Amino acid sequence: MFFRLFLLFTAIPLLELLILIDLGSWIGAAPTLGLVILTGAAGAWIARLQGLSVLGRIQQELSEGRLPALELVDGALVLVGGILLLTPGLLTDLMGLSLMVPACRALVRGWLLARLEGLIREGKVHVYFHG
Repeated sequence: MFFRLFLLFTAIPLLELLILIDLGSWIGAAPTLGLVILTGAAGAWIARLQGLSVLGRIQQELSEGRLPALELVDGALVLVGGILLLTPGLLTDLMGLSLMVPACRALVRGWLLARLEGLIREGKVHVYFHG
């Protein structure tokens, strides 16, 4: 677990920094800064559109009396994707943008649910129902 957190908070930002420095030396500082700002703004706009779409599907499922389980997972993935898109860096933008594409998000959702199911089967995660 420590190694994963280490990667998340040190290795990935260092890699992002190296990519931005290399890109800046290739196309210049101003275009690189503009690209970072543009991807942040575009990411916020795309995340808003996808978030509203997921929210609409959640409301539709609830109005039809069904539990919107997959839609809630989609909503969480859109949130994570939006956070990644707002984080400066091209690698995180690419990961965030992939979560905004419904087909890619469905693949991640399937992997995530299969992983959670495996953790439940192994007894590492417990699910309790109330009522």
